[in-house]
Amino acid sequence: MWTRKPRRPGLMAGGVEELRRRRREREAALRKARREQQLVSKRLLREDDPEEAGGESSAAVLGEAEVQEFLRLAQRGTEEKEREKALVNLRRGLQHPETQQIFIRLEGSMRTLVGLLTSNRALLQLEAARCLHELSHSEQSVVAEACLPATSYLLTYLSGHSSDFIELCLYTLGNLIVESEVVRQQLLPQGIVSAFAACIQSPHVAVLEALGYALSQLLQAKEAPEKIIPSILDSLLPQHMLRLMQPGPKLNPGVAVEFAWCLHYIICSQVNNALLITHGALSTLGLLLLDLAGAVQRTEEAGLELLACPVVRCLSNLLTEVAVEAVGEQMQLKDERIVAALFILFQFFLQKQPSLLPEGLWLLNNLTANSPTLCTSLLSLDLIEPLLQLLPLSNVVSVLVLTVLCNVAEKGPAYCRQLWPGPLLPCLLNTLALSDTEVVGQSLELLQLLFLYQPEAVQAFLQQSGLRALERHQEEVQLQDRVHALQQIALRS
Repeated sequence: MWTRKPRRPGLMAGGVEELRRRRREREAALRKARREQQLVSKRLLREDDPEEAGGESSAAVLGEAEVQEFLRLAQRGTEEKEREKALVNLRRGLQHPETQQIFIRLEGSMRTLVGLLTSNRALLQLEAARCLHELSHSEQSVVAEACLPATSYLLTYLSGHSSDFIELCLYTLGNLIVESEVVRQQLLPQGIVSAFAACIQSPHVAVLEALGYALSQLLQAKEAPEKIIPSILDSLLPQHMLRLMQPGPKLNPGVAVEFAWCLHYIICSQVNNALLITHGALSTLGLLLLDLAGAVQRTEEAGLELLACPVVRCLSNLLTEVAVEAVGEQMQLKDERIVAALFILFQFFLQKQPSLLPEGLWLLNNLTANSPTLCTSLLSLDLIEPLLQLLPLSNVVSVLVLTVLCNVAEKGPAYCRQLWPGPLLPCLLNTLALSDTEVVGQSLELLQLLFLYQPEAVQAFLQQSGLRALERHQEEVQLQDRVHALQQIALRS
């Protein structure tokens, strides 16, 4: 998925544009794969009291008569405590799918619950909202759709004064959004985008985290690129999202993680990434990456990788929209600090989350693909050898490391002179000894560039039994053209 397609013989002298075209094709394929692999989940808020400490097993499944009785007491009980207790018991019963099914089939049950949700009794209103929250956590779309009569009220309460109640409404909406397109179709004309745009200005961290969750669920809907994201881009949400991701003393990591994923889903949609760049997305993300690199050096705090992943993805995908050298005011993406920061994060990923290393290398690939400045930084900071040390980790990592080295080599003779000989030749001989076609193909492409721009490399390669290394692959259909071309160059020299 991340590999760079090989050159054909005859492209060596003028194939740089062809390489770039192929890279754009690979990047488009990567974005498509990422969109298809996006995952959704639901979140559940529950009271932390002794009676509920046991989770779902602490509540019994309710029968139809019990559900009816609890609804009757909640609606018509003579004392408020009695009414509240009835709703608490109902809520605990609704933790079970069986009770949920009984509830939604019971005539008038949702109408009664919505009536309690809209009552002027704060405690009853809260417990009714908690009942809806339990229903929203169901994995059955029919349960989510049964909650449709409540959605307009949940949206209205987002403008209330209780941050706890707003948080509960947001998580409930987020859960409902995941489960049903019917729910999303109702929420859009009801004004969910404008309600979210108002919520994002809240001073409460818990509200902002809940909003980030609900918004991310909305952005992952299959119809989002056509029906949802254009409205979000027309609102003030993107500017506020970027504001909440600005590094500094006010940055909250939990909030930043939620909105970084939101930004990632918007960028993957490719609806209008130019607008995000105009709003300063590249600048914000670049500064945040530098801040993350500093943070991993200062602290052992867990969870920094949770923010690093979406930030790296956002930068990688945005850079496909604009060449680094044309970024203009985004200076932090044009100097060596961004390269140094990435290598700090590489070490962090190796220790904490090795699966993120390919993400970081893909960003390095996109940074160096069209930037002689950043290729120079790799060389001047002596980062080629640390890059080569990553080769043995996996085939995916090897392909990406070799792709970055190709980015450097294709910049011309001056760059190849600094790459060669050093430790590169033994590393290339090692990768040519592998059986993975993509790794070998990328190694061959790098050799082609070195042979083109650094003729001394041919003799050094021959002296190290390079022809024998090539012969191993001359019968492989996907590689034989490139192998033959390299053999011809070696024999001529």
